Amino acid sequence: MKAVIQAGGKGTRLKPYTLILPKPLMPVAEAPVIELLLRWLRRHGVDHVVITTGYLGHLLRLVCGDGSRWDMRIEYTEEVEPLGTLGALHLARDWLDEPFFVLNGDLITDLDLRAFMRFHRTHPEPLTIAVKETPVAVDMGVFEFDRDGLVTEFKEKPTLTYSANMGIYAMDPSIMDLIPTGVTFGFDDLMYLMLDEKIGARVFQHHGQFLDIGRPEDYARAQDRRRQ
Repeated sequence: MKAVIQAGGKGTRLKPYTLILPKPLMPVAEAPVIELLLRWLRRHGVDHVVITTGYLGHLLRLVCGDGSRWDMRIEYTEEVEPLGTLGALHLARDWLDEPFFVLNGDLITDLDLRAFMRFHRTHPEPLTIAVKETPVAVDMGVFEFDRDGLVTEFKEKPTLTYSANMGIYAMDPSIMDLIPTGVTFGFDDLMYLMLDEKIGARVFQHHGQFLDIGRPEDYARAQDRRRQ
């Protein structure tokens, strides 16, 4: 199986750490995040990876090399200008000739990728999104009301639960036809386009571990959990 790791961003929310290292090279416990990702991918049968690079990409090449130490093949693309979370896929378009994974380079998970791909292949939709139920605390009172503004329910500082995007996708090559070339294009743009065009997508629910290091508080949380 093949996977694309998105590692071209500047990690703005994680400054000042990312002034020195690209976010996927931030260490979590015993290894950089991207090394944990590569080990996880290889355990689940992925043996060919493209890493999309931009900001400080030469450091990613230096650390990951050709992938031989993980018994996999690693190739790289480089964004001259930022292309968003999905725009950079066009730099690897010729290589994406079968269903493939796309994932952010700043996450840690125990998602079963084989089960994820089996689920994707059993449905006709070209996109499957890994999601995890995530509680979100609201620090204010919340009202529900009808169309005339009549209050029907009130909750004081509730915790709401959402099926949150994990930043891991299974895609068919046909998805590339929906992504414009040479412009910034994010996953949110793809979802709005697919909904407008009535092109189906599915979700795959994950109930296990999921961590990201997108913000300083997330990074600290990931460090604590990996040490446990």
